[in-house]
Amino acid sequence: MKQFLLSLLFAVAFISIVHAQSGNISGKVTMENKEPVAGAVVNIKTLNKQTLTDEKGSYSFKNIPFGSYTLEIGSMEIVTKKQKIEVNKTQNIFNISAKAKDNSVLNEVAVTGKTEKKKMETSGFAVSVIETKEASLRNLTTNELLDRSVGVRVRQNGGEGSPIEYNLNGMSGSTIGIFLDGIEISTYGSSFNLNNIPPAMIERIEVYKGVLPSHLSGNYIGGAINVILKKDASANNITASASYGSFNTYRADLGGLYRNPRNGLTVRASGFYSHSDNNYEMWGKFSKYTLPTSRVVRYNRTRRPNDEFRSVGGRFEFGFTDVKWADQFFVGYNVSDSYKEIPHGLTMTKPYFGRFNEYQAHVVSLNYNKKNLWLKGLSLNVNAVHSMRSTYLQDTVSRKYNWSKDGSDNYDLELLLAPPNAAGEVKPYPYEPGKGQQGDAVMSNIDRTISNIRSNLAYELFAGHRVSLNHKFERSNRDDQDLLNPARSRWITQNRISTNIWAMNYEASLLNGKLLTNIFGKYAIYNTEQKSPIAENAGQLIYENVNSSRDNKGFGGTLSYEAIDNGFLIFSAEKSFVMPTDRQVYGEPENNLLPNPDILPELAINYNLGARYGFQPSKKHRLNLYGNLFWRNGYDKIIQQTRTDEVVAGRENQIEDIQVTQFVNLSKTQSIGFEAELNYIYDNKLNAMLNFSKFNSLFKVKTDERGNPHSLYDKQIPNEPFFTVNANVQYRLNNVFLKKSSLNIYYNAGYVAPFSTIWIESEWFTTPTQLAHDLGASYRFPSGKLVASFDAKNVLNAEIYDNFGVQKPGRAFYIKLNYTINNFNK
Repeated sequence: MKQFLLSLLFAVAFISIVHAQSGNISGKVTMENKEPVAGAVVNIKTLNKQTLTDEKGSYSFKNIPFGSYTLEIGSMEIVTKKQKIEVNKTQNIFNISAKAKDNSVLNEVAVTGKTEKKKMETSGFAVSVIETKEASLRNLTTNELLDRSVGVRVRQNGGEGSPIEYNLNGMSGSTIGIFLDGIEISTYGSSFNLNNIPPAMIERIEVYKGVLPSHLSGNYIGGAINVILKKDASANNITASASYGSFNTYRADLGGLYRNPRNGLTVRASGFYSHSDNNYEMWGKFSKYTLPTSRVVRYNRTRRPNDEFRSVGGRFEFGFTDVKWADQFFVGYNVSDSYKEIPHGLTMTKPYFGRFNEYQAHVVSLNYNKKNLWLKGLSLNVNAVHSMRSTYLQDTVSRKYNWSKDGSDNYDLELLLAPPNAAGEVKPYPYEPGKGQQGDAVMSNIDRTISNIRSNLAYELFAGHRVSLNHKFERSNRDDQDLLNPARSRWITQNRISTNIWAMNYEASLLNGKLLTNIFGKYAIYNTEQKSPIAENAGQLIYENVNSSRDNKGFGGTLSYEAIDNGFLIFSAEKSFVMPTDRQVYGEPENNLLPNPDILPELAINYNLGARYGFQPSKKHRLNLYGNLFWRNGYDKIIQQTRTDEVVAGRENQIEDIQVTQFVNLSKTQSIGFEAELNYIYDNKLNAMLNFSKFNSLFKVKTDERGNPHSLYDKQIPNEPFFTVNANVQYRLNNVFLKKSSLNIYYNAGYVAPFSTIWIESEWFTTPTQLAHDLGASYRFPSGKLVASFDAKNVLNAEIYDNFGVQKPGRAFYIKLNYTINNFNK
């Protein structure tokens, strides 16, 4: 805690007030019917400054010297508008009303600026940007949105609230950074994650594959997912949504923002609640019924009981935006709580009854950023988070259970029948004192405190050349307590992990902005401490202390070259490392993970070569193409352990029955693959997208410890879907039923090729071909305040699986209402 406070005081010491005769400009661009104009270019030619309006028509300029100017606004939707303005105070608001163009005489407007999405996707990094505007109106979770993105596979063991891993073209686990506004989302706890945060709270999602930008430097090599929450302070508003659907699933979220334009005081608040029974049917080959002989019957149709999930959370922020001393300064507080029943182990062979988790997290945060701090070109960004988390696990029911049998009217679990006794009687297994569903009975509590500070100090040396220094400090304290044995309540195992990572970046823009380069280096120091009670003598605990310390270095670079207009070649390379995380070293009993204190850091060498091209053959047709080739060499790759035992006829269930796992190292792996995406837009009404990702992730150790040929050499690493395809189509119809209304119709298809669940090649351990189809529609009423949507997911009721053959929900239907309660700027 002392280190956290010192680092925080050091970061905040940069904050100072800069007095200058300048002000900020903001406002909205609307048509005469009050509809916002999105994507319009707002230009101040005398200052050579321009920006684009967002989806609400809002724009802003910062630090404009006092004086008289002319705003010039243009887009494909409106007649070019010029408006004279006078900047003579700190905050200046100019709302602009423009005349809509006649569709028959649309003139193309030359847009020389780039949207935030295009800027990022052509910066040299292998990155794609997911915008959430439409998704926020539908009954989609953030993870479902990610799962449709090129090269991304969200691995979820079942329905709502199940444990989740992310796979980016074969890289997964701790190699992937999951961020919320640039801070690791794990800091916020399991009850506040991407499955709970509604898209309505999100501005955009950035998906990096391979090399990461400077502000995300850290303990990662496979890429990152960075979720940017909405921060627009140009319009005070309150919004709400509610949805209901299959499996008694319902969600609600509420958000509000207020900003005082006179002094920049800004307050943001949002909250959510979600619940699901997850009582969907299972019927595929991984759905089994166990006979008294211990043999299993496959294709058992049953309903999934004991899998309830509920979560509630709130986020509150108070601070200032667009003031002289800060572009943004916020102090925040997050609180979240969730409850999750655990229906089985890693596989579905044995059902559980009475095993559940409870999570709670309290998080305080500070965010500060300022451009032109002290001197022009110097900028500072500080994100600091301190969280207090608690995880409770209970598993005290000692009876053994079986899934309900196919054809039974009762979908509750059955007691598992033991083999016939000496008298030939078949009876359930008896009570086993001291046992639970997954081995020994458990009532445990894990308290974690995590301090995480990221600081980025950047300076523009001269036009197009920028250097930045980045520092990440993270300290995690974990106390494991056994509550089932009161006499040992003081026997608390204490675990500490601290990380310091420094990174230096140099960015350059050459050839009039056509060539962008970024080179970086990073250095990390990693310390672990474990203090475990091993005995008690005269009331005094005796501890065993285990400490370790490691350091590592990494380096890499990116390059983007605009070879032709809107045609970019993109290259990135990196040699870097990833240190084991808390859950990989010490385990995570609530998610069936065993500890592995001997796990090693992972080293990887990554290369990405890609291209992007967008063109518009006519006024109504636009086409965007993207492709990326990647080559990754991994050393001591960290993966979840799977079975390597031989299959014995009639006892396949012994191999397939995986209750727990742990993270282990694979000494050498190699992955080569390709991803591509095509996006077609017609008349701003039809949007069609097709993407795919294919790679081979192979084990590359030729000989075993005895010098014999390794039996797994050149085999595909199991439990990784290596070929995926996504396609979706959206079409907008205007003035349906009511004038000024809008109807959007959606279709999505997702394909996953067969892949092995474990190392053994067998039909029984191969996840079959998966092809799911989704349909949806949203209707925006003329006022623009109310949007109603309907989603039908997996409409053909296909078998859908994920980690270790766990079946996911079948056909499901959902409805959702979104309402803007107030928008003070209208």
